Amino acid sequence: MFDTICTLPLSADLFAQVIHPSEPLVAVGLSSGHVATLKLPFLEGDGSLESSAPGSRRASHGKDVVETAWRTKRHKGSCRCLAYSVDGRQLYSAGTDGVVKAADSETGKVTGKVVVPLDISSRGGSVDAPTVLHALSPQTLLLATDSGALHLYDLRDPAPSLPVDQLKTAFTGSNPAQTHHPHTDYISSLSAIPASDSSTSGFSKQWLTTGGTTLALTDLRRGVLVKSEDQEEILMSSLYITGLPVNISNGSTGEKAIVGGGDGVITLWQKGQWDDQDERIIVSKEKETLDVMAELPDGVGGLGKRFAVGLGDGTVRFVRLGSKQVVGGVRHHDVEGVVGLGFDVGGRMISGGGQVIKVWREHVAGVTEAEEEEIESEERFAAGAKWTADNEGGGENDEAGEGQNESEEDEEKPRKRRKKRKRGKGPVTAGGGLSLTGLD
Repeated sequence: MFDTICTLPLSADLFAQVIHPSEPLVAVGLSSGHVATLKLPFLEGDGSLESSAPGSRRASHGKDVVETAWRTKRHKGSCRCLAYSVDGRQLYSAGTDGVVKAADSETGKVTGKVVVPLDISSRGGSVDAPTVLHALSPQTLLLATDSGALHLYDLRDPAPSLPVDQLKTAFTGSNPAQTHHPHTDYISSLSAIPASDSSTSGFSKQWLTTGGTTLALTDLRRGVLVKSEDQEEILMSSLYITGLPVNISNGSTGEKAIVGGGDGVITLWQKGQWDDQDERIIVSKEKETLDVMAELPDGVGGLGKRFAVGLGDGTVRFVRLGSKQVVGGVRHHDVEGVVGLGFDVGGRMISGGGQVIKVWREHVAGVTEAEEEEIESEERFAAGAKWTADNEGGGENDEAGEGQNESEEDEEKPRKRRKKRKRGKGPVTAGGGLSLTGLD
């Protein structure tokens, strides 16, 4: 279904990946604490490059170019999660140092930072490492943690008329505006429920989270509303899909939550029926973890609702909801699992895992012998055959931080499964206290 057009080696293991909402940009957070923004290759209709800027790096096949917009040492521990603001102007990052930072997404300059509340359930209070960041609206940033806490921060957009050195923090205070506890174990994923047609703001006010073996629904004003029954299996990832057929007879509203488990099975949940799952789809007979999911844009991958699933064995598999079956797959990595997955504004798929980022373009059949072999491989893959692929790798020269006065730390040792590295992904170095720290 997709062909690799670009492979970019990284200097350390990828722990976080987020795609810009309106530009061909992808931000990455590494086990070393570095955060970088990469400018994806701009392709003309014939596949040629628009430009090759100085300092850019060529892909593994030497054709396309990825430019590093900026790169810096952002956290003293590993960078656990990233999120763009709704308009893409800010990039939020959180690390095992217990700090959340806001930065100008264009330049990487830090505009504000806060300390994550400590995990009071531990003896003496320890850093509660972040697991998920999500910008719910221009005013609200959601932060989930290892302990199962869900913090809501009020945001304010710095006045664009102010000089850079006078910009105020992107947070109104060091303490969260609200804190909820929808789960007793670490929160592994968060999916916002789109605003209803009657919404005056047009922004989400409810969201689903997975944590441990449960799914939970939380409301911006009313807190945790529903918590599912124990699913007896770790829930790893989630996705909320709209535009499905409405069926009054079985109560289908045309909206469903898709949840990926640690046993290779996807569960489907009807909107409004969050106590238990409705249907199941087996994605991996080998029971590989389903670590991340992304919906295919309309017009990409064929007719019908389809979504991509990143697995712990390094593959990406594609599922069609209408037939409830796996319809193809590609390999991202031979050893490391897929921890980042999404689609940019041009409909290209971006996968990340291990020390590699890959950019994929929708497959055009019947052009070359290699492409025909790819189709045959996808068909074997869909039938459950063992997948093999050539290993693509390499190294990246580490770059100096961009004006950041932060000490270097040893890189965190890689882990094979996201499921196992959610807890204690690196040395925790932040001290106590919730006071707002100064700007970088």
